[in-house]
Amino acid sequence: MRRWLGLGAVFALEILAASPAGAQTLKVGETIFNTNCKACHDPAINRAPDRATLRALPPASIIDALTGGVMQRMGSGLSPAEKQSVATYLSGLPAKDADQSKYPIGAVGEDVMCATPNPPIRLSGSDWTSVGVDAAGRRFQPRPGLTRAQVRRLKVKWSFAMTGGGAPTVVGDWLFIANRSGKFYALDSRSGCVRWVVDKVVSRTTPMVVRSSVAPSGWLTLIGLRNRTARAFDAQTGKTLWTSDELDTNPVATITGTPLVVKDTVMVPLTSGEEGTGGDPKYPCCSFRGSVAALDLATGKQRWKTYVIPEPLKPTRLNKVGTQLQGPAGAAIWSAPVYDRVRDQILVATGDSYTDAPTKGADAIVAIDRASGAIRWSTQVDDKDNFVGGCTSESVGPNCPLPPSLDVDFGASPIVFHLKGGRDVVLSGQKSGLVYGMDAASGKLLWTRQVSAGSPLGGVEWGMAADGQRLYAAAADTVNLQNEVPAGDSTKRRFWPGLSPARPGLTALDPATGKVIWQTPTPVAPCRYAAQPASATCIRAQSQAPSAMPGVVFGGAMDGWFRAYDAATGKVIWADSTTSRTYDTVNHIKGQPGGSLDGMGAAIAGGRVFVMSGFNGTASIGGNGVNVLLAYSVDGK
Repeated sequence: MRRWLGLGAVFALEILAASPAGAQTLKVGETIFNTNCKACHDPAINRAPDRATLRALPPASIIDALTGGVMQRMGSGLSPAEKQSVATYLSGLPAKDADQSKYPIGAVGEDVMCATPNPPIRLSGSDWTSVGVDAAGRRFQPRPGLTRAQVRRLKVKWSFAMTGGGAPTVVGDWLFIANRSGKFYALDSRSGCVRWVVDKVVSRTTPMVVRSSVAPSGWLTLIGLRNRTARAFDAQTGKTLWTSDELDTNPVATITGTPLVVKDTVMVPLTSGEEGTGGDPKYPCCSFRGSVAALDLATGKQRWKTYVIPEPLKPTRLNKVGTQLQGPAGAAIWSAPVYDRVRDQILVATGDSYTDAPTKGADAIVAIDRASGAIRWSTQVDDKDNFVGGCTSESVGPNCPLPPSLDVDFGASPIVFHLKGGRDVVLSGQKSGLVYGMDAASGKLLWTRQVSAGSPLGGVEWGMAADGQRLYAAAADTVNLQNEVPAGDSTKRRFWPGLSPARPGLTALDPATGKVIWQTPTPVAPCRYAAQPASATCIRAQSQAPSAMPGVVFGGAMDGWFRAYDAATGKVIWADSTTSRTYDTVNHIKGQPGGSLDGMGAAIAGGRVFVMSGFNGTASIGGNGVNVLLAYSVDGK
């Protein structure tokens, strides 16, 4: 996962060090990094990016992470100048301003507005209106607007550059997409021109679009924001309809899973960055608890809120500097809720526990009554997955659970699937590489299947897909293309003795039994990240959520290859390397490179397939600082 230091950064560091002010900035940044950050990043532990990866990031991205992103807790005691020093030290480039409103993170290209007035939003019968397409979260498009035979002729029609871009939703000729750099767009799905744009809304969620009389146009779209609020907009105009109150009092709580609209209620999942506090001896780890907040669709007012950890928060022990620790905590809900219409219940998948205090709420699938918020059932699959950053069996930080586990929790939404015999099952995939089938009425575990070796960044990462016959699970196990040696293999052997080596790829399962129908390893193919040196390691982990249509499953890999698989056999029927070329984008970026394919995967709508190349705007694992949204159509027309 390393990204080599470029010569530009080396020269910049030499110039900075040559001036007294620059040398002082570097010294301050180095001291803060060595005191607060080095334990997790040098060498890198689990999720944490290593020094080479951090060095490849623009300064603004580092300051953003310390100010309001995943490292907010670690940066909370730093002044703007100190954050700037850290960013300068790590990147080797001057951080021009610590004011987030002046960051250049989202200011890429030009917002080219459509030349004609915006048409009314109309359903086409081939729409992708939410992250899971339907309320059950199946990620299956039954009316794609193209055939299996035409998939072989897909070519890029247009591209649009942005930083930190997520996954789109599509209604008719309208496309909606948010990003982590503060811009929420409505684009023309045929050409990529901008219908409207809203600034200063930082979100990593996929917009949901619904018909609603709440909006003057009759169409409403909503997203979850990083500041733990949800916001609704008129989808036709971009005008804000309402913004919720902050939905959690924990300062590092946030929203990463797309809110789900069910009838007149918005279901919002809450997660947090508290997992990153393992190395801070003064932090009273931990108190955050994953939850679902139900909001009134008309007003954004909270109706109920349900925490998925049922046990009370209590003091546990003192850490080595005498700070009182507490628990249980964790069970963050990283992904979108789904809806079981038959039983009128919401289903969520929960993350790991942050402490060693016992809880039944972590690493679980939880069913919640839609109307009241009462938990109907909760099925836990791992009661010992206790983890915070900087904790391994060989490196125990001051706040680490004892003993620390591996962090192989649920990061993907479950799927509600109706079997031919009449039974409904809840399908879920875990980073452990395990896939589960549970009874929708009771939560009883029906079957378990290991589809890959699993790891903290392996197994099922972002999601699965299901058509009427099969469940499709992508495996993110990490393999180095240069020598086929699993990255982190020693860790895998230590925690998962007896399992086979990493197996990135796509697996089709029988939803009724978990039986493997076919399994296709991610092909070894030529790979070059255009924005990185030729020596950079390519990773073929398949962590992107797959997307399905009749006869075809689409999936992307971290090496930048986007593929279509035959749904019945797993044979690759089409492939395109999004990193093999650069793009002249609709918003006037010349020579924009693609990057890794990760995150929520493709949207299939109206005869087009939309996917984001260069996940998250970072320079790690095939990122390049800017993402590019690619719109494929038959013959590029």
